[in-house]
Amino acid sequence: MRTYGLPSIIPPYLKKGDKVAITCPAKKLPVPITDAVNLLTGWGLEVILGETVSAGHNQFAGDDDFRAADMQRFIDDDSIKAIFCARGGYGTIRMIDKVNFDGLKQNPKWFIGFSDITLLHSHLIKNYGLACIHGQMPLNIPDATKHSLETLRMALFGQELTYSIKPNPLNRMGEASGILIGGNLSLLIAASGSVSDVDYDGKVLFLEDVGEYLYSIDRMLRCLKRAGKLNGLKALIIAGFTDLKDNDIPFGQTLPEIVMDVVKEYNYPVCFDFPAGHVSDNCSLILGKEISVSVTANEVTIKQ
Repeated sequence: MRTYGLPSIIPPYLKKGDKVAITCPAKKLPVPITDAVNLLTGWGLEVILGETVSAGHNQFAGDDDFRAADMQRFIDDDSIKAIFCARGGYGTIRMIDKVNFDGLKQNPKWFIGFSDITLLHSHLIKNYGLACIHGQMPLNIPDATKHSLETLRMALFGQELTYSIKPNPLNRMGEASGILIGGNLSLLIAASGSVSDVDYDGKVLFLEDVGEYLYSIDRMLRCLKRAGKLNGLKALIIAGFTDLKDNDIPFGQTLPEIVMDVVKEYNYPVCFDFPAGHVSDNCSLILGKEISVSVTANEVTIKQ
């Protein structure tokens, strides 16, 4: 009998008047996040800024202990209903083991972010079954599309997310549903073999990345395959793989061709071009929650 990991815990959806926090678990902020505060306040939320929002230690938003303590403060505060990670970059892996997440068992709350925050999401799904939001972060708000911000609001306040995407010639058709996992491919590889390595079996996997060489994408996907993480999926959603690089001697395959070559012996649906990742239209998805995927010749429909 297969086991698919812990049951999903969906934190209470937000309502007007709720208190939310912004903290920096990774790289320091280069500019104030006034636009983000104004946006959240406009949604009727009370915004509390962590000390890391204005801190700096080398490239980080304070040293590892300082960043961990800032997150811990908001985890332990029962009045905080959601924790926004202000930005990604690098650094979550340095502080995550200094944080005690056990309070989330009795008082689950939303964690929002993407990129480097993938490690945090995977850790919370693996160890607590806690659903998290993959979506825009405070630093990205000025460049975000209105549509992506509306999907973030909908995810936070408990409205259904429905996406219709144009077909890609390399899509593999089919229908499936399952718990959504994933995020940034590089960070999933960083989590592999650790206490934050989520169970892939029976899941819908979502992937994005930025600034990688094509050969590196190929290698990371084959690492997942060799670890047995791709053969038991229900579906595969490929989002933004932006600013990809190639060598002087071309790799010889596009991103979709690389993906389909890796998963060619499996039968589950695969779709490309989902609007998420390091793009302005970074639409929200809820990791750790059931999602349905329908891939036809004319359209891709994703509902959550």
